[in-house]
Amino acid sequence: MKNNFFAFLNRMKYINRWGLMRNNYVENIQEHSLQVAIIAHGLAVIRNKYFGGNIDARTVATVAMFHDASEIITGDMPTPVKYYNTEIISSYKDLEAKANEKIISFLPEEMREEYKELFFCEDEEVRKIIKAADKLGAYIKCIEETNAGNGEFATAKKTLEKWLEDCNIPEVAYFIEHFMKGFSLTLDEM
Repeated sequence: MKNNFFAFLNRMKYINRWGLMRNNYVENIQEHSLQVAIIAHGLAVIRNKYFGGNIDARTVATVAMFHDASEIITGDMPTPVKYYNTEIISSYKDLEAKANEKIISFLPEEMREEYKELFFCEDEEVRKIIKAADKLGAYIKCIEETNAGNGEFATAKKTLEKWLEDCNIPEVAYFIEHFMKGFSLTLDEM
């Protein structure tokens, strides 16, 4: 199994998100991870430029690229199931860690430590930005689905809206104020 790391990560495109919901278009974890990396990078830049931050936006983006890689093994666990109770949360975190270890084991020994830093990032500020970017990505999906007439995403949209309002992260508020409107526009309106 050594040296199959990149081929294994390529399988992210086969893991679909929002499995319990009717979707107008299917989103996989590979495209989701890129979106989260783009948004997380933007949030880090916003923090640094407007809120006195000093965080490496490139590191944030790189860690974000791998934030859901474990789902190649675990699948995308629906949020209501994943967060049903503390036992499931704890068990799922353990499962994610084991899945990430397995994925890293597909690398040559000399490369593993560098990827461990990305898969198991311990910097709370980096993780906080990625979590916010993940929520923004989910919120954008809800906007797209509801704008396309899919009421299935209306409750999720409200839940995410509330989280984003209550998270108390200035770069998230800035992103919403300055960039979110564009996600409701058509190409011609942009």
